[in-house]
Amino acid sequence: MITEIEDFFTKGCGRCKRFDTPDCSARIWSAGLDELRRICLAAGLEETVKWGHPCYMHAGRNIVIIGAFRGDFRLTFFKAALMKDPEGILERQGENTQNPDMIRLTSAAEVIEKEPIIAAYLAEAMGYAEAGIVPPKVERDIPWPDELTEALDADPELAEAFYALTPGRQRSYLHNLNSAKASATRFNRIAKFRDKIMAGKGALER
Repeated sequence: MITEIEDFFTKGCGRCKRFDTPDCSARIWSAGLDELRRICLAAGLEETVKWGHPCYMHAGRNIVIIGAFRGDFRLTFFKAALMKDPEGILERQGENTQNPDMIRLTSAAEVIEKEPIIAAYLAEAMGYAEAGIVPPKVERDIPWPDELTEALDADPELAEAFYALTPGRQRSYLHNLNSAKASATRFNRIAKFRDKIMAGKGALER
């Protein structure tokens, strides 16, 4: 995965074989991605690279992350449960996603058209970060293996990536780990899953 922000906008995220080729999704949607980047920077967000993607922070908190896919590109909010979404433009990434958390886009013109809404949503999320407001904790309906807790405590980078996963992707790992009877097996699976978790993927994703 990339570690330099400019690489994403010129080459891609580095997570697949299409990296730095004309077929890379980041290149296909380059004009729209540039507009999203402009809006995020104009809002005063701090630009970083996390999980191979442009991530924008404020007051020490991840606010949004930009992603490019084959059929669209997206701006995804981290604390989506807080967002009021008066314009009704936030969508769920999948059926297991707990809250609508992303704005799906298909052209630079659409980004420009929605710029006032995007800017307002960013300001809302930044306000929550400044105030230290977080979504209420949702009770976990699947037991967390002690081995996962231990692994995340020992690896802050892995912990940040895991907690940034959608609830559905988190559950995919919980189901997989809970199916193992031996503690050693669970630790081995966590080690094997690390790259997937860092890439923002679920246990069953390639």
